[in-house]
Amino acid sequence: MIKAILLAALVLGGMGVLFGIILGIASKVFHVDKDERVGMILQVLPCANCGGCGYAGCSAYAEAVVKGTASPSGCIVGGETCVSKVADIMGVQATTKEKKVARVKCGGNCFEAPAKYEYIGVQSCVSAARIAGGPKNCEYGCFGLGSCAKVCPADAISMSNGIAYVIESKCVACGLCVSTCPRRIIELVPASKEYTVVCNSKAKGAKVTKVCDVGCIGCKMCEKACPNGAITVEDNRAKIDYTKCTNCGLCSEKCPRKIIKKF
Repeated sequence: MIKAILLAALVLGGMGVLFGIILGIASKVFHVDKDERVGMILQVLPCANCGGCGYAGCSAYAEAVVKGTASPSGCIVGGETCVSKVADIMGVQATTKEKKVARVKCGGNCFEAPAKYEYIGVQSCVSAARIAGGPKNCEYGCFGLGSCAKVCPADAISMSNGIAYVIESKCVACGLCVSTCPRRIIELVPASKEYTVVCNSKAKGAKVTKVCDVGCIGCKMCEKACPNGAITVEDNRAKIDYTKCTNCGLCSEKCPRKIIKKF
């Protein structure tokens, strides 16, 4: 019995040594040198893994920068300081993009755009949208169940009176809220632009007034007031071309529904 136990122990020990040698040889044969700049870039990134750069995470982005397939200015969350440090590591000149913020294109809260039924299911906009198109009468409006707030890495979105609001001082423009919203009512806009149309409805004016007290009716008064042609009415809703907007505010003044808000 003792001999059998000793033999088994020797066999297992020998196998362990053999496999260890094989693994050691394999690690040498298949070793891939990793550029030390990847680690250096990771140290200056915020490591939020938000995906705002277009990559799966900070590690994937750092590798892409070193390979030359991603721009050193791709990390939106890190801001100008992060971009500058990544550029220094790569030995290139830093180029910063214009800061953007997320804005919710819906102003119809639970008082101004009442629900068609009481939703008591999972507190998720995606889940609510699957039940008769959602609880809101307006088929383009915010559900206010906070799916966007849950994915925000900067805690920049709050819910009030059945609608989402963005705290712009916290927003890092990662875009996660934009892709999460089932109604696609959140967009990234240049932070320097003060005005945004807080309505995303494509319905005609008569239908809009039945479901929302503050929805766009496509009257084109804003379009006529703009001296720069920066705002037009398309698909029954006003839309701002931010490349032309000068923040004059005339469109907001003329809007009879007061849905062009200053931020």
